[in-house]
Amino acid sequence: MIVGGTGLYIQSVIYDYHFTEAPSDPVFRRSLEEETETKGQEFVHRKLKEVDPESASRIHPNNVRRVIRALEIIHCTGKTAGELQENQSPEILYDTALIGLTMDREMLYDRINFRVDQMMEQGLLEEVKYFYEKGLKDCQSIQAIGYKELYAYFDGKVPLEEAIENLKQNSRRYAKRQLTWFRNKINVEWFDMSESKDSEKKFAEISKFIEGKLEIKANT
Repeated sequence: MIVGGTGLYIQSVIYDYHFTEAPSDPVFRRSLEEETETKGQEFVHRKLKEVDPESASRIHPNNVRRVIRALEIIHCTGKTAGELQENQSPEILYDTALIGLTMDREMLYDRINFRVDQMMEQGLLEEVKYFYEKGLKDCQSIQAIGYKELYAYFDGKVPLEEAIENLKQNSRRYAKRQLTWFRNKINVEWFDMSESKDSEKKFAEISKFIEGKLEIKANT
């Protein structure tokens, strides 16, 4: 049994899925690094946006390493990283029962907002301040939701209230993207958990679904 994980993680486990191993070009990479040093991160990020807007929308300009790698893949292969992945037609490795829990969108967003408030109460601001004062700005983990929004506050770009609201908004958007990805990429049996008072009933439905899958498997 696997619980949680990103969509790509689950996909890589249940499918014969190979991560892209595009060739590299150290000379080209170094030229982009020099452009970053002389013209700034935004300049190189705009170059990526011109040729691969999908990757540019996912990669923050501060994540220079990933921006340069995305450009390097296009330079070496003539294709974007997304196009290379789409060319794969992996076969499923196991007989699986994929179960997803969902709920009313308004309720989900309320829970996300509440979770952000909890994170702030439990010391997220102090944690981010520690890394900010250490000068850690370019490492990949700092681009995660929760860090980049509060970095903007410490940079003096937005007041704290706005930074927190941006964190909530980006968390809601990420949840929406996750749901969209699962519904488009993987065949998931969804169970609506909006009515928490009926959770035992829902768990019974899930158990019945699993038993049905096992019975079908036993008879084949």
